[in-house]
Amino acid sequence: GIASVVAGHPLDTVKTRLQAGQGYGNTFKCVLTVYRNESLAGFFKGMSFPLASIGIYSSVVFGVFSNTQRLLSQLRHGDPAAAPSLADMTLASVVAGVISVGIGTPVELVKIRLQMQTQPYTKENVKLNPTVPGSPVYRGPIHCLRTILQKEGIAGVYRGNVAMLLRDVPGYCAYFIPYAMFCDWITPDGSISPNAFAIWVAGGVAGAVSWAVCTPMDVVKSRLQADGVYLNQYKGILDCMMQSYQNEGLKVFCRGLLVNTVRGFPSSAAMFLGYELSLKAMKRCQTETNP
Repeated sequence: GIASVVAGHPLDTVKTRLQAGQGYGNTFKCVLTVYRNESLAGFFKGMSFPLASIGIYSSVVFGVFSNTQRLLSQLRHGDPAAAPSLADMTLASVVAGVISVGIGTPVELVKIRLQMQTQPYTKENVKLNPTVPGSPVYRGPIHCLRTILQKEGIAGVYRGNVAMLLRDVPGYCAYFIPYAMFCDWITPDGSISPNAFAIWVAGGVAGAVSWAVCTPMDVVKSRLQADGVYLNQYKGILDCMMQSYQNEGLKVFCRGLLVNTVRGFPSSAAMFLGYELSLKAMKRCQTETNP
């Protein structure tokens, strides 16, 4: 999980600014604007909270997915180690996506608020909060979370959870299933398990595919969660979709698609490689300890 955050956060910041910010234009212009205004540190805004919590989040997602698969294999075939079917992987992915929202929504909210708090806001006839746009609202992740709790309550902490659910359920189906398929395809016949290169490639492809699939709903989620740094523009998920469509057309739901897809490869490649190698190391250690 930590490897994934480190590999993907700079482009995640660019993606968030493109989706929820104003006046960034294309990806290249956004990168230049962030660098010019905030230097390299600007690309790492909001990283500390995901970095601190990603271990728990990844453990839950991967743990729920793998244990759901084993449970389904036990129920269907009487053997938890039996190869899962496509239906089993799909159901396990759906369950992992649903469970992940409970942990992931507050983390994503804090990350996005920190990423967006220094971006310029240019909208006329909108009553802004007392804080001047372009100046920091939050001193850090803990202050951000405490401020949201004080001003918006528990509901505020889970702002965008429905959009995240609609993003993550199909997103995880397009994440775990392509990974398993590509691993199987790349691994030579006769090999017990895929090698590191196969894991890296399969994880990267799965990440790119998954982010391409869930980008439209990721745009909605980003806008809902960024809303509230300086103002409250959207009443809910449908209002956000309607306002975004009326103001910018259908193309708005493809904002950040290229960045998401490109970022998805190294981020997910690092995630799966770290996961598989850690698992192998722990199994080897367990075998040596208990021969």
